[in-house]
Amino acid sequence: MANRNVLLYVFVAMVLRAAYATDPTQLQDFCVGESDPLKGLFVNGLFCKNPMTVTIDDFVFHGILTPQSTNNAQGSKVTQVSATQLPGLNTLGVSMARVDFGPFGLNPPHIHPRGTEVQTVLEGTLYVGFVTSNQPNGGNKFFTKVISMGDIVVFPQGLIHFEFNIGNTPAASLVSFSSQNPGTITIANATFGSEPPISVDVLSKAFQLDPKIIKYLQSTF
Repeated sequence: MANRNVLLYVFVAMVLRAAYATDPTQLQDFCVGESDPLKGLFVNGLFCKNPMTVTIDDFVFHGILTPQSTNNAQGSKVTQVSATQLPGLNTLGVSMARVDFGPFGLNPPHIHPRGTEVQTVLEGTLYVGFVTSNQPNGGNKFFTKVISMGDIVVFPQGLIHFEFNIGNTPAASLVSFSSQNPGTITIANATFGSEPPISVDVLSKAFQLDPKIIKYLQSTF
């Protein structure tokens, strides 16, 4: 019995060790190994500033409530507040953003591959939604709701989501991320505007569209 208990304790200890022996969350799309340090790049954060030279200004960002221009095709503007704009965020695993919407402006379907998003509406009324990953039946469930000033919505990490201003007046929201660099992949841009472009044959087959339509879509990005 004693031997069995010892084996059980050893097994549990190994499981717990494995559970905690994980790699840190990446902050970029990939990190190819490089044996020569002179050719490598520093990733997963920024170099740390000498603590003796740190000031309160390294932890303060001004202007997050200042509306930004939405004069573009989508009618929206995202203002990032990451470690680049606010150095004190480095290594803390969080970041923020402000999203401004013109009348009927859209933050088009996109994903954040490295972070969950929590969005608070500052003004206006937004139609928001996200789509699940592929379900066992092969489909994808769509969650959607209309939210207004003071409402909060959560978009789980890696899921396609969007926000659309359904009003004829400006709207704005404040966003928090669970990552220092959550990344953004805008679905339409990545699909039809990649460089070099994805094969017309591939996209035509995937979307079940005439190749001429695919070529037209690619020409718009």
